[in-house]
Amino acid sequence: MKIQQLSTLDAISSLNSSADGLKHSEATRRLNEFGLNRVESIAREHLYLRFMKNFTHLFAIILWIAAALAFMAERHDPGKNMSTLGFVIIGVIFVNGVFSFWQEHRTEKTLSALKRLLPLQVKAMREGMLSLIIAEQLVPGDILLLAQGDKIPADCRLIEAFGLRVNNATITGESLPQSKQAEACDDEEILHSKNIVLAGTFVVSGDAKALVFATGMHTAFGKIAHLTQSAKEPLSPLQREITRLSHFVAILAALLGLTFFFIGQAIGLSFWENFVFSIGIIVANVPEGLLPTVTLSLAMATQRMAKRNVLIRHLPSVETLAACRTSPQPDTNKTSNY
Repeated sequence: MKIQQLSTLDAISSLNSSADGLKHSEATRRLNEFGLNRVESIAREHLYLRFMKNFTHLFAIILWIAAALAFMAERHDPGKNMSTLGFVIIGVIFVNGVFSFWQEHRTEKTLSALKRLLPLQVKAMREGMLSLIIAEQLVPGDILLLAQGDKIPADCRLIEAFGLRVNNATITGESLPQSKQAEACDDEEILHSKNIVLAGTFVVSGDAKALVFATGMHTAFGKIAHLTQSAKEPLSPLQREITRLSHFVAILAALLGLTFFFIGQAIGLSFWENFVFSIGIIVANVPEGLLPTVTLSLAMATQRMAKRNVLIRHLPSVETLAACRTSPQPDTNKTSNY
């Protein structure tokens, strides 16, 4: 049986604990076994590589090629200001890449934001005595005392509850506080169990005594923190469209350049005149302003969402959110729990 389906006494026994809490020696042993109760950082891609990615995606590569062609045309036919165009394109790439990196690096504070949701100290029973201990030293089997306004430091099974209501928004997204009770329940999922309180949530009202059964990265909160650091980033709808457009623009520009090159050859123009003209056609068909326009639009949306306490890790996710359809407004005369 799962811990939420056990009676309070059976739940305490299942973790070899007691109503008086753990002995100090046993708590130390379990701390060595389970580790500190904290959100761990995982190895991430080097900062330099993340910076360089802003200059090596498909559309940026097309702009690099356009700049190289502009410089090549200036070299073989000076005085046409093609080098100026090349420097302008490089400037666009550089400004856009630096701005994108700065914006994502600035908003990529998910882990530190999550850590602030956990308390620094908690009230716990150790050998029958109420002690104020560091939250990182909690272990499975500890007995906690919770009161109004307390942040919950670990996943716990309630063993006593008096008018307890908990805000689970950080875990489940529920906007309304949920009432909790200590009695055993038949729920299969811990997230929906009335006798379970989760790390990262906080007590809105009431008092409770709770048994810790999961700490650190083993909590639901820890698993969410792990996903925010390790989840692969699939292409957003916007990124897929930009990739599709990049292929289309590259093919169209190349075809137009070749077409006008052969037309020039057919009417008797010299090779270098045809070549420079073809390069001009290719460069003219590359929308240099598209990349900074998209980046600036997403950044402005990110700033507006930040003012509403929404943390955006990656700029393209703003467009993905915008693609979600809004549900109809509920009747204000009815009570809603979602």
